[in-house]
Amino acid sequence: MAQLHIDVVSDVICPWCFLGKRRLDAAARHLKDIDLKVVFRPFFLDATIPPGGVDRTEYLTKKFGAERVKTIHDPLIAAGLAENVPYQFDKITRTPNTLDAHRLLRWSHQAGVQHTVAEALFMAYWHFGQDVSDHEVLRTIAIINGLDGDEIPELLASDLDKDAVLSEARQSQQAGISGVPTFVLGNRFALSGAQTPEVLVQTIRKVVEQIQNA
Repeated sequence: MAQLHIDVVSDVICPWCFLGKRRLDAAARHLKDIDLKVVFRPFFLDATIPPGGVDRTEYLTKKFGAERVKTIHDPLIAAGLAENVPYQFDKITRTPNTLDAHRLLRWSHQAGVQHTVAEALFMAYWHFGQDVSDHEVLRTIAIINGLDGDEIPELLASDLDKDAVLSEARQSQQAGISGVPTFVLGNRFALSGAQTPEVLVQTIRKVVEQIQNA
């Protein structure tokens, strides 16, 4: 069976990244003959967000303007309905800093449960409106996905892997990634944006073919 490593550069508070993950999941269902090795890599949609986060309404208004905020989610709502992405924008009150969420994703990758933890983080924020910088929220997600519920709070309270996550995010930016999600296929081809499952299937097959013929 052919294999392909896919790095998904994304941020938990990026709504298009949630859509992109779901679309990659859909594409994978049509690629049963290819062993996809998917790893979520850190990116900070806004590196200036403080550790305590900011009020979401104020943040969006400052960033986009009051008029645009009224309709800014419309394309996402339409796309979400088509892909079964259950956005609940009205439940979200804070825009959090995601450093600790990225640390949890890093540890969950080491434990072999990153895919389900990524899904849980997206659902926690975009469907349930939870603060994914809150250590208790992260602890609950960790426990549900089989991680040590006693160890995770201790790790989150420490500085473990903070520098590693920040360094990895900088490396992505230095490599030219400025928007997310970005799918890096086989370390040789980057596909930016929440592409449709059809585009992902076609591109993944093309990259696998190129690798096999190299």
